[in-house]
Amino acid sequence: MTIIRHGLGEGRGSGGRKLPFAKAVEAGGWLYVSGQTPMRDGEVVGSGIVEQAKIAIENMLTIVKDAGYQPSDIVRVGVWVDDARDFWSFNGVFEQYFGDNPPARCCVETRMVVDCKVEVDCIAYKAP
Repeated sequence: MTIIRHGLGEGRGSGGRKLPFAKAVEAGGWLYVSGQTPMRDGEVVGSGIVEQAKIAIENMLTIVKDAGYQPSDIVRVGVWVDDARDFWSFNGVFEQYFGDNPPARCCVETRMVVDCKVEVDCIAYKAP
């Protein structure tokens, strides 16, 4: 089985620091996308949960598409929010992107490593 690492060395964190992991790893038809926050050009953007959720999901979907997969190939999404009260607002954004093909999902409340309100990752599959 071939393992392909997508975006290796391309990720940038706060202050433009290089991140030591791949944006996604593909193996045997499976695509594992690293956690995505509402970052653009190495800086967290957006102020509220709705705006930050849209940016984080769009960042994740860009990686999925760049790897040759489609949003409908996503089978699971992991979600971390820093405030459980944002759960329903996040669900509204999530439904905009996945309403027709909803994947399995888990959502937990946690402290974030960077100063943001949400992080998402996913697993996608398409037959090799």
